[in-house]
Amino acid sequence: MKLVVGLGNPGLQYAATRHNVGFRAIDLVAKHLQTRVDRSFQRALVGQGNYQGRKLLLAKPQTFMNLSGEAVSRLLRWYKLAPVNLTVIYDDLDLEPGRFRIRARGGTGGHRGLASIMGILGTGDFARIRLGIGRPPVNGPDVADWVLSRPAPGEEEAINRTLVLVPEVLWEIIEKGPESAMNRYNGVDPV
Repeated sequence: MKLVVGLGNPGLQYAATRHNVGFRAIDLVAKHLQTRVDRSFQRALVGQGNYQGRKLLLAKPQTFMNLSGEAVSRLLRWYKLAPVNLTVIYDDLDLEPGRFRIRARGGTGGHRGLASIMGILGTGDFARIRLGIGRPPVNGPDVADWVLSRPAPGEEEAINRTLVLVPEVLWEIIEKGPESAMNRYNGVDPV
């Protein structure tokens, strides 16, 4: 079994914000797997699907972004999974909207949801799909207001072009590992 977690904040007021692209990615993966992520379990909304005979547990933590590690660690413990079986999908300020990067492991990059997960797990050895949301303009809103706001229409289009590739990228990670996905997709610009 693999655990695939999209990061975001619960509640309708956050649904279309930059910070919730991880939740949106999970919804797209669920649609491809013909399942829903709507069962409340271990402080997350979860759904289960199969991809080529492999069980996938999809999760959207309901702890708010900065406490994401609470739900992720509970799910890993419940299903007796090691962090190597985890893929986290989240927003990244350092990538422009429409860009994405895959990493096999690493640090937090200043992302508080990722910091929560790594702080509780004690490791950064898990795959990540980073989805670009860009930084606020100079003299614009602060970072907290930026990530909790909706993207402009052009940014939304770019983010959507990236989101549609997430299932394909995830299948590559599952079938061949994160390094293969990095080699194949990092540097690719979504059409």
